[in-house]
Amino acid sequence: MNPYQVVRDFESALCAYTGASYAVTVSSCTMALLLACKWHNVRAVTIPSRTYISVPQSILHAGGRPVFCDIEWRGEYQLKPYPIWDCARRLTAGMYWPKQFQCLSFHASKILGDTQGGAILHDNDDADEWLRKARFDGRTEGVAPKDDAFDVLGYHCYLSPDIAARLLLKLHSLPRHNADLPNDDYPDLSQVDIFQ
Repeated sequence: MNPYQVVRDFESALCAYTGASYAVTVSSCTMALLLACKWHNVRAVTIPSRTYISVPQSILHAGGRPVFCDIEWRGEYQLKPYPIWDCARRLTAGMYWPKQFQCLSFHASKILGDTQGGAILHDNDDADEWLRKARFDGRTEGVAPKDDAFDVLGYHCYLSPDIAARLLLKLHSLPRHNADLPNDDYPDLSQVDIFQ
């Protein structure tokens, strides 16, 4: 049996729950944001001043520049002007919006929590092919390394099957509607030296 089948099963269940065409699971929401930013070749990206520190770091690692703004938000916010959303504090049935890249977190403190994990909800065929290779060291799943073309610069950030299995079980008992998690514990990142 292919141990990664449970990852695909979890991705399918996540699509059914959220309404997304595709769910690409990764090791964290940070990596989901980084891959989404890389796909969109981000430049200047406007985000709230008060958010988790890995968000502007993901933008920088993707070649962009974070622009901080006093934005009130709850559950999710857009990385403007791109169709990328930080949805680390939201997970509810039917939440997917067409033509968007919604990045989820499965950290222990989140709605569907475990030790780690994240996902990108989207509906873009070309992006799906690239994201799946990018998360898996640039490899094509199911193709032996000696037979692969390696045409994508990748990252080692796929979701491990054991976490996917636990998340799949938890998702089956998750309520259809969940309240957004609070976001009042973030510092003002516009004042942090590394982002100056």
